[in-house]
Amino acid sequence: MEELSNLIKVWLTAFISLCYCYTIGKVVSKGPPRLVLLLPIVCLFLYLPLKLSSVTFIGFTAFFIAWLANFKLLLFAFGKGPLASDHSPSISLGLFVAVACLPIKIQQHQPPLKKSEEPHYRESRSLSKSYGTDQNKENPSVKTPDKGRVSLLNYAIKALLLALVVKAYDYIDFIHPKVLFFLYCFYIYFFLELILAVMAALARALLGLELEPQFNEPYLSSSLQDFWGKRWNLMVTSILRPSVYEPTLNIFKNSLGRKWASIPAVMATFMVSAIMHELVFYYLGRLMPTWKITGFFVLHGLCLTIEIVLKKAVAGRWRLPRLISGALTVVFVFSTCFWLFIPQLLRFHADVKMFEECAAVSAFLRNIFQSFTH
Repeated sequence: MEELSNLIKVWLTAFISLCYCYTIGKVVSKGPPRLVLLLPIVCLFLYLPLKLSSVTFIGFTAFFIAWLANFKLLLFAFGKGPLASDHSPSISLGLFVAVACLPIKIQQHQPPLKKSEEPHYRESRSLSKSYGTDQNKENPSVKTPDKGRVSLLNYAIKALLLALVVKAYDYIDFIHPKVLFFLYCFYIYFFLELILAVMAALARALLGLELEPQFNEPYLSSSLQDFWGKRWNLMVTSILRPSVYEPTLNIFKNSLGRKWASIPAVMATFMVSAIMHELVFYYLGRLMPTWKITGFFVLHGLCLTIEIVLKKAVAGRWRLPRLISGALTVVFVFSTCFWLFIPQLLRFHADVKMFEECAAVSAFLRNIFQSFTH
């Protein structure tokens, strides 16, 4: 109960802080003055996860508040991002708070482009393809998930698989360590997708809004570009693109040219993601980083960069069959996770804590169900 009380206090503090940010946005013009007034809130949000001890509570609080909300506020300081009035001119206080904390995308009808704007729009789309933000020739069959039609069967199957993974933990002494690593990977994926699905349902019911799709069957990835750009944790992609990728792209576009400016932009994006993951892992375990998480993201950034260079070099003249490229991608992602990512979770026994918390929640729900049935 004490931990639940701390969670309420943390999120109440975040709500009050975002009310302050909303007011600042109304009375202070965008730019350095607004940034100076928002920086104390950014620092506060970096501190809030330290008030919690539950791995589950720390995880989503650190991700939604210390990472997601902070990056949106930094963009908001300069009149950019989903909180900016240019994107949402009639945004209310409640909607501002929800958009700041959750992966909510406000749907709006864009006016037709003027003829003078069309060349710039075509150039932006061309540049964005290098980071996998648009449909491309490599993977024409991939479509953005339909936000309005969630497959209940899909989520039911994943919920069942998650329950089986949690149950398998009871037999940990009889499971090979390598098999456990697979179970941890599936647990993280199923848990994140189901939690976000529940949040999407709540946002739809309470706010009438749709949350952005966060995963698009990552095990079907045909390349690293496909995996990171259009299938895995799309919420991070959507916030790092305007805050890191596009500014770096614009900086290097003049010196390297439009064709190769995406290379340093991709590396900068992966470096920022690495730093934020190191911070989240510190919140979870309160241990000094070994920088292997950074190594994981730097390695993937380098490999993705090589992939982009090779694709530009062959210019569509040759391509691996999808079955082969998909298998290589999945093997590479799993092997690097086993080598650099998962061991960092095991340093502070995150697996034990997560499964214990899942068991406690299951027991709590079972008791509630039994109390209603008797």
